[in-house]
Amino acid sequence: MSDFASEYATDIEKRFLRYVQIDTESDSRSPGVPSTRKQFDLLNLLKQELEELGASHARVTENGFTIATIPATVESDTPRLAFLAHVDTTAQFNGAGVKPLVHRGYDGSPIVLPDDPSQVLSPDANPYLKKKIGEDIITASGTTLLGADDKAGVAIVMTLAKALLAHPELPHGEIRICFTPDEEIARGIDHLDLEELSVDYAYTMDGGPLGEITFESFSADRAVVSITGVSIHPGYAFGQMVNALYLAAKIITLLPQHTRTPDTTREREGFIHVTDIRGSEAHAELDFILRDYELDGLEAHGRLLEQVCAAVQATEPRSKIECSIKPQYRNMRYWIEKDMRPVETAVRAMHTLEIEPVFTPIRGGTDGSKLTERGLLTPNLFTGMQNYHGPLEWVSLQDMARSVAVCVELVQEWTRPVGTAEQDDQLNH
Repeated sequence: MSDFASEYATDIEKRFLRYVQIDTESDSRSPGVPSTRKQFDLLNLLKQELEELGASHARVTENGFTIATIPATVESDTPRLAFLAHVDTTAQFNGAGVKPLVHRGYDGSPIVLPDDPSQVLSPDANPYLKKKIGEDIITASGTTLLGADDKAGVAIVMTLAKALLAHPELPHGEIRICFTPDEEIARGIDHLDLEELSVDYAYTMDGGPLGEITFESFSADRAVVSITGVSIHPGYAFGQMVNALYLAAKIITLLPQHTRTPDTTREREGFIHVTDIRGSEAHAELDFILRDYELDGLEAHGRLLEQVCAAVQATEPRSKIECSIKPQYRNMRYWIEKDMRPVETAVRAMHTLEIEPVFTPIRGGTDGSKLTERGLLTPNLFTGMQNYHGPLEWVSLQDMARSVAVCVELVQEWTRPVGTAEQDDQLNH
């Protein structure tokens, strides 16, 4: 590892283990901003820690953003940068009561999680894990997710802040640190005031394996299907009851089961995914997420869902079925490809540290998707996290430390002249 990765490995481990034990699950059904007040438990702690490190103007906004400034150490006209990570964890799997476990010097064998021995992290099922022999692997205990998505990013950004403030001799422009809420429900970043953030480019630390740079994400819509049936006492329901739950089941059954679901698609294929069903015979609701890299594909998913709802409605005119589709975020590539400077600078930083950049379109989205759409180009960088949103989530401590080192190099790279022969050679590597 680089000097900075080695210097701050212990610090990042302590931070990460502390942060994952704080329950910060977001809630898509809550109207609050942020959606859960418990996210402030971590947001306030981060503000306190930033103040202790010596960051300037550390604050927590009323809508759930912790923001601070690291002053510039050079007087040149260097672009202002922001590094962001989200504090919330997904509601897909239990995120309360996390008990992180550090498996020192991983030996390549399956890792059995003690609180649920049926949960086994196997290198055969996880090829990336095979590459981590000798490294320190962090998991949860089997009954919760770990929360590396995105507390690995949070720990990386905090450790970056510590490194830069402890080494004022490093050349860099003004840096904003920003921790965000409600990324997992794709709406927290809507409330970030870009004028208050006041930067030229940004990076989200919310990516996967070593070297990953993401500047292409899914485009995403959310759909809610509302079904109103006819309720009556079941003993006297003959010819009268219309069970909304049966109609909900028909809609799910009529959608493609083998071609457009997350478990049957990969690489550049989009999907229609039912995430929640709730209700009773009188009224039911279905939540869907629609995903595709291209807008015409996304629109096709929406049309298919609407057609299925109309077909089920036609079979039972006494019911009322409504399908509402709303945009969530769009593929960041549409904007970043017009100005690749933040990506190219990250590539140079990785080459300096002898890390091979990996360009992978993310099968999801980040806060950077919406920020980029709003005009702040924000590619996504690796943290090392794997298997997120489930009990087999894990991360390599060394990957997190290498991510810190890349960020330290990256802020310095922005101060260097662009277009030197050495830089051109690195980009063409």
